Amino acid sequence: MSTISLPIMLRSLNLTTIAREHESAIARAEAEDWGYNRLLSFLVESEANDRLQRKIQRHLKDSNLPAGKTLESLDQKKLPDKIRRQLTTILDADFVRRGDNLLCFGLAGRGKTHFVAAIGREWIQRHRLQVLFTPTFRLVSQLLAAKRDHKLPQAINKLHRFDAVILDDIGYVQQSREEMEVLFQFLSERYEKRSVVITSNLVFSQWDQIFKDPMTTMAAVDRLVHHATILEFTGESLRATAAKGRQP
Repeated sequence: MSTISLPIMLRSLNLTTIAREHESAIARAEAEDWGYNRLLSFLVESEANDRLQRKIQRHLKDSNLPAGKTLESLDQKKLPDKIRRQLTTILDADFVRRGDNLLCFGLAGRGKTHFVAAIGREWIQRHRLQVLFTPTFRLVSQLLAAKRDHKLPQAINKLHRFDAVILDDIGYVQQSREEMEVLFQFLSERYEKRSVVITSNLVFSQWDQIFKDPMTTMAAVDRLVHHATILEFTGESLRATAAKGRQP
């Protein structure tokens, strides 16, 4: 009767880390006089940790988060006090699991995009949540294309796999009424189900520039703020300050 090697059997069970590490683990167990339980625990823990890291890397790849915009590279001392005080609450997994929204307002260059990208990365790395970062205009274009192909419900449902969707620069989307209708439908479908994170250079009173119609604007704002943390990014432009610092 032919026998199948242990590494092949382990890989057939998708235990790739144990297949790779079992020989060195056995050698270490013999050298350090481990019992069977300790050896088995070590191998299973190694497999679980590797799977977790692979899952996090997949989520990071799927997120489209901009490179380099992390919590470590964010100068938190330049954030307004209110934002710093709420950071711990926002980073908590329950914030997203409740379907709460995060709305960040401020003029260009105040660090909104860096902040929300860093938050999104932490949600993935700390809590294994699925996050999508996208410029608002790009999402609107994708949804509009799906509507023209009669596939808008499917496109919106596909986005439901993301626990949080970060819409960057919603204030720069001021196009046709049809485009704004698909954006409103997207926001309505996520209401009280999944989190939305928005950055905007326009305050709510100016959102009629986005949604074109006062009633639609009011309905969109009402859905977003119902379960939301609203942050205002004030102060000088961080990009302008950095540019001054580079001048000779």
